[in-house]
Formats: sequence, C-alpha cells, structure tokens
Amino acid sequence: LFCRFNCSATHRFVMTPILALEHVYKAYGSKAVLVNLSLAVEAGEHVVVLGRSGSGKSVAIKCLAGLTKIDQGVVRLMGQDITHSDENALSALRQKLGFLFQSAALYDSMTVGDNLAFTLQHNQPKLALEIINQKVRATLRNVGLESAMDLMPGALSGGMRKRIGLARALIIDPEVLLYDEPTAGLDPITAKEIIDLMLRIKADYHPTAVIITHDLVCAAHTADRIVVLHEGQIIQSGTYETLAQSKHPMVHAFFNP
Repeated sequence: LFCRFNCSATHRFVMTPILALEHVYKAYGSKAVLVNLSLAVEAGEHVVVLGRSGSGKSVAIKCLAGLTKIDQGVVRLMGQDITHSDENALSALRQKLGFLFQSAALYDSMTVGDNLAFTLQHNQPKLALEIINQKVRATLRNVGLESAMDLMPGALSGGMRKRIGLARALIIDPEVLLYDEPTAGLDPITAKEIIDLMLRIKADYHPTAVIITHDLVCAAHTADRIVVLHEGQIIQSGTYETLAQSKHPMVHAFFNP
C-alpha cells in the first residue's frame, strides 16, 4: 500500500510517503509562518517535529490534515495530493486520520461516552448502536478510563482529557495519528503516563504518526526521527542521539538549555 513502481534501470520500488509537505509556504498577512517547508513521512514511521513556540509546528500539522490551506506548495495525505481538495474529498480521507488537539477539543455538552460515540457515528454512520457502545467501552478501556464514560468533560483533569482525546482519535481505527503537543500543560508524572500510552498505541495499532512538541522527553521516547523547525523551516533532522550532539547553534541550544 502507498507504493509505486519506479521503472528506472535499477527497477527499485520507491515508497510514496503517506504524509508529505512539499515546498510549502504559508503566511498570515505579511508574517511568513512556513517557508519552503518539505517533510515526508513513510507508513508506520513516527516523526517528531520539534521547535520553540512560534516556530510553525502547529500550523504544519494543521496543513497536513487539510485544516489549514497553504499559499504555495503541495500537501499529501494518505499518499494523495490534497492541496486543492474540497471538503467532501478531505472528509473521506480524514476517516483514516486521528487528531489529538492540544486542548483535546472535547464537546463540553456531551459525556465522555457520547464524545466518542458521536465521532464514531460521524465516521461510520451505518454502525448499529450496540456495536458503537461496545467500541466506546473497549476504546476507553484501552486508555484506562472506562470508568469515565458517563462523566462530563468539565469533570476531567488535564491528563484525563488528553486520554479521552486519544480515545476519540483511536475509536475510528486510524492509519495516521497527528499529535499536537500531547504533553503540554501536564505535570511530569502525568506527561510520562501520556508518553507511555503513546508508546503502547504505537506497539498495538502500528499507526503512522506526526508528533508536534517542544518536550524533549516526549521526543526522546516517541520519535523514530526528529525534525527541528525554526522560523518555518527545517534546520536539521535525525535521531535524538544525533541531534543532541549537533553543532548547529539553534539545535544545540534546544538540546542543551
């Protein structure tokens, strides 16, 4: 899946990235946020986009999901060019996409269970109610919060909201997960619990993932590859160990505060 045959003399198979930004430029007014940004993510890969606040990380992940339109360049989702796709085409592709928003973005007027059920019904409208209820309970059990099914979001702690946000992303059995600052605003113990959950999801579900963060601990534990973003551009990429030894002044400053 997501492969194409390259009919060159070498007759090699070339992987088509499941997610990609190609020479993307995005500005708000006169402020350039992404500048000639290119990023390709292969199926099953976990890529961390690391950078300081204001570096363009969250804009990049929203462009990948088609939530923010770019000014120039190409965006690929599930291997398909979505640069100029309308909402109908995007909606079909997003059925394979789970997104953990920084705030978890739960519907405050719905119980935890109803938040998950609503997402599943929207994604798979023909599912029987009994199957929906079973899947809601199973998914909450997977994140350790089945007991929270009847709670309202306002009754949840920050860590619980993140877990429910993850459960809502997982309930559609996504091929791709996008994490926007998954540990932001959490104490170190709760952040470690979220990181451990992310690693379990990686082992059990095998999704492709892009993780936006400025948390070095999260990056160290979850990344197959890290790209460092600065002023809308990737300035270096590699493993955590490689980047921790970087001589690039901006990268060195990030890894050696």
